[in-house]
Amino acid sequence: MLTSSTSSPTTRPEIQTWLADFQLRLCQQLEAADAGPAHFLTDAWEREGGGGGRSKVLEHGRILEKGGVGFSAVWGQMSEAAARQLHMPDPSFYATGVSVVLHPRSPRVPIIHMNVRYFEAGNGEAWFGGGIDLTPIYVDEAQARRFHERLRAVCDQHNLAYYPKFTRWADDYFFLPHRQETRGVGGIFFDRLTVGKDGSAEELFRFVQDVAELFGPFYTELMAENHALPFAEREESWQSLRRARYAEFNLAFDRGTRFGLETGGRTESILMSLPPRTGWAYNPAAPAPGTPEANTLAWLRKGVDWLAHA
Repeated sequence: MLTSSTSSPTTRPEIQTWLADFQLRLCQQLEAADAGPAHFLTDAWEREGGGGGRSKVLEHGRILEKGGVGFSAVWGQMSEAAARQLHMPDPSFYATGVSVVLHPRSPRVPIIHMNVRYFEAGNGEAWFGGGIDLTPIYVDEAQARRFHERLRAVCDQHNLAYYPKFTRWADDYFFLPHRQETRGVGGIFFDRLTVGKDGSAEELFRFVQDVAELFGPFYTELMAENHALPFAEREESWQSLRRARYAEFNLAFDRGTRFGLETGGRTESILMSLPPRTGWAYNPAAPAPGTPEANTLAWLRKGVDWLAHA
């Protein structure tokens, strides 16, 4: 069985330490941008099978209605079902990562998600994964384009093939097949960037670090730009519906949610990504053509080239 001190004696502690520190720095950035009385509360936990984590949750902020930033480092034996899901012949594992989901109070500020992670399998393989995607309640084309420009710049610093490959992967991953719509305006998604095959541990870790460091500066910009824009009951009603779509994806399709639950992860930490308020109306009417809501739906499709005119 893998333990907290076996395999990659230099690389693993470095990755784990950096991720734990990144969680704290990101929470400080977000608190400063929110500039309200609410703070991230810390909930430290231990996993019975090995390891543990630290969930930091902010609720009832000035701009952020709910925000979760979770760090974990866990190891041990996963279930046969989880091992099959990850195509692992050996159920021993080590995993560490940071996961972020922010639900703003205003429907004018997008929901955002990011995850960066490192995984070691019992057969000696090690890989990195992650992703970042933006889910506007109302799509602002210029802001969506800026988001993709920042992502491409980070990807291009490491590999020119990354952005086109990973943005297509995001379109395929963050997709609700029963609705035939993307969760938002996409982003990047990558998994199993394998040490040795896809680069050295140092090279792949630097890429993951750069993706993570993009998050705070970009999203706090959007918070500052959008939080004071006006909205009324109509926009809040649309926000409730879009938050429901977000919850549908996380509960029905998100592999991280399923992996956490199937490996005995901490339920509250796994489900902290869910929105604080939402609702499912029965068979809601489609928005009228030409409305902001209909325009947003028109963007929620695969294959949008956000950089075509950049």
